[in-house]
Amino acid sequence: MRAHLGGHPLEAHGGYLIRTESLGGLKLLELARRALVEDGAPADTQLSVCVYRRRKVVRLALDGPHTAGRRGSHWYSEHQALARLLSKETGLTVHSYVYDPQEYEEVMAFGGGQNVGGERLLYDEVELPECLDGEFDDEAFARMQERWPLGHLAWVYGVERDLLLQLHRMQGARLGLNGSEPESERPLEHLLRVVAA
Repeated sequence: MRAHLGGHPLEAHGGYLIRTESLGGLKLLELARRALVEDGAPADTQLSVCVYRRRKVVRLALDGPHTAGRRGSHWYSEHQALARLLSKETGLTVHSYVYDPQEYEEVMAFGGGQNVGGERLLYDEVELPECLDGEFDDEAFARMQERWPLGHLAWVYGVERDLLLQLHRMQGARLGLNGSEPESERPLEHLLRVVAA
């Protein structure tokens, strides 16, 4: 398995990105439950919430066996109800993304409950930078990646591409969506309160 410049392994994942200030007063779990039904996800799916506090970026993901691993990351290409619902409720742009380091990366933008654009880049169609003196030009490749869908999305949120690709590893909360956990709103409120401090 190859690794990022930071030494972390490349692993497939997907999710939805939004700013933390967009979530204040929002009934996020209610919207996630609606998205669960619209997307036909299993009832035992959980909502994963990871926050990059410095830039107030929130990564949301509907976690379950159907979204795990490489094949699971592709689920986010076709299931974007949460992004649509969040964009409609907040009036802001919400991004859905897929990162599969072996095949493609994709970003879709949603505003006002509608898909407002996006891009998919298939890695086998990319023309790599030429080698210099038999050595692969890592710097030229990194500059090239900044123009790819996830590189552009990182720019939108004011973070480095590598950091964006590690958001799913950051400390967060996993919240039940089956309605049997009445306290499930509390971890989210605490998480966002810490971010705002």
